[in-house]
Amino acid sequence: MSIINKIISHIYSILISHKLSYCGKRVLFCFPSTLLYGLKYISVDSMTTFGKGMRLTAWDTYAGECFHPSITIGKDCHFGDNCHVTSCNKISIGDNLLTGTNVLITDNAHGQFDKNNIVLPPIDRPLYSKGSVTIGNNVWLGNNVCIMPGVSVGDGVIVAANSVVTKDVPSNTMVAGVPARIVKQIEL
Repeated sequence: MSIINKIISHIYSILISHKLSYCGKRVLFCFPSTLLYGLKYISVDSMTTFGKGMRLTAWDTYAGECFHPSITIGKDCHFGDNCHVTSCNKISIGDNLLTGTNVLITDNAHGQFDKNNIVLPPIDRPLYSKGSVTIGNNVWLGNNVCIMPGVSVGDGVIVAANSVVTKDVPSNTMVAGVPARIVKQIEL
């Protein structure tokens, strides 16, 4: 990152930090972000960085429906470029998360798969959440990982690149695949 980009990103981060529900020290949003929405429902702890192209959204209203979103991000988390964290329910991320690029963490989808929704354009479907998302401490999410609604990811988990997590992942586990399955577990 050039010195000019660093300066712009620091100024940009200061402007954003005042709009968050809580912002710890030395939080950095690399300029430019793609979409930041509902920041008053988002809490970010110290030393967390967001790569370029970040989409961080907390939807309190969508398609005429009201929600009570919450996104909490712990200390020393590092989101790669073009990540997307979106909530209409609740997402809780522990300390020391590391992501690759193009990671999706979502607690919602555009509508349910039923006869009332499939006749609507996806953008017009009401948001639907199967449940909150919890990600523990010291988790590593590889490039292009998707963490889907209603999932809990334990501490010390590694999710291999291009994996889609649709079920809970126990602590100290490595998962891979679509859908993600346990490939290795460490007993402590």
